[in-house]
Amino acid sequence: MNEYGPRPVDRRLPTEEARDLLTLVRDLVEREIRPTAAEQEEAGRFPRQIFTLLSEAGLLSLPYGEEFGGGAQPYEVYLQVLEELAAARLTVGLGVSVHTLACHATAEFGSKEQRATHLPAMLGGGLLGAYCLSEPSSGSDAASLTTRAVRDGDVWTLDGTKAWITHGGVADFYTVLARTGDQGPRGITAFLVPGDADGLTAAAPERKMGMKGSPTAQLHFDGVQVPDARRIGEEGQGFAIALSALDSGRLGIAACAIGVAQAALDEALAYTASRQQFGRPIADFQGLRFMIADMATQIEAGRSLYLTAARLRDAGQPFSKEAAMAKLFCTDTAMRVTTDAVQLLGGYGYTLDFPAERYMREAKVLQIVEGTNQIQRMVIARHLAGPESR
Repeated sequence: MNEYGPRPVDRRLPTEEARDLLTLVRDLVEREIRPTAAEQEEAGRFPRQIFTLLSEAGLLSLPYGEEFGGGAQPYEVYLQVLEELAAARLTVGLGVSVHTLACHATAEFGSKEQRATHLPAMLGGGLLGAYCLSEPSSGSDAASLTTRAVRDGDVWTLDGTKAWITHGGVADFYTVLARTGDQGPRGITAFLVPGDADGLTAAAPERKMGMKGSPTAQLHFDGVQVPDARRIGEEGQGFAIALSALDSGRLGIAACAIGVAQAALDEALAYTASRQQFGRPIADFQGLRFMIADMATQIEAGRSLYLTAARLRDAGQPFSKEAAMAKLFCTDTAMRVTTDAVQLLGGYGYTLDFPAERYMREAKVLQIVEGTNQIQRMVIARHLAGPESR
């Protein structure tokens, strides 16, 4: 009988240091994350101890500079680490991506004093961050947010509600976008808010179809006071800071999507190699072989797309269009591949005894978060054809 089944991803890494890093990540994944992922997700348990371990291992700081405790790794490497983490448990991979997004404003737009004061703990001190842009009535139209910050001397008072916040209620710090001026994108400012600030409360976590171990909740700001020293960037610069972060964050979602898709393909390969019908493995049947070939091709294409965008970012070149393309294609790929994986497992794919159904449920949210795929198409079209006529 022929040998079938999943094979390790053949990664093109720029340095031996990066190769050693990926080896460390795979060892950690197999020891600490994968063995309990299904059980923990079904129980809805948030893996805070895993994030502490990742922080201690330097895996929450990979794309940031060494000056304040970062790993100084290029995005090309960081994203492949995310892919490995997401393949084992999306709650962890996406959580690292969200934490990285939450650190972006301070790392890229904070003053030298702010970076020195906050970044060491944010990057390697065991803290976990969250990113607060969306609101109950402000999702895709982020520039219409209504959470307001009012200044009195050197103190800002924040009032309003944020929605769909990953790590809402468990994060140690929040990067918050609030309105400090007139309506529209120029009236928004960024703030770094401690998780234990007076007046900051979290609603009960949303009841979701997937990623049950990752809390997603509304946050209520009721007279939350923040010193001006925690304002990030200039007044009115917040929306530009948010868009800058989202370009990078979309690459994180793309990498997580390919991780989930790869995990689903690996599960399908293992199952079709062991499942026998008519006296031979079902992996011998042409119809199934064609499905597997299509799944693998889509995954490789998605991986190449997100890495191309990452290399543009690493080279300091514009990458917004490519990031939107990667997020769009990779998350759509994850949805197709996980659906096909359930089909390849037949009735077993629809049961909790195999992880294929979990991958399918998790893939869906990746088409929604950090800009729906309809928004990604709008972003891509604007780069190609210019702004829409008014």
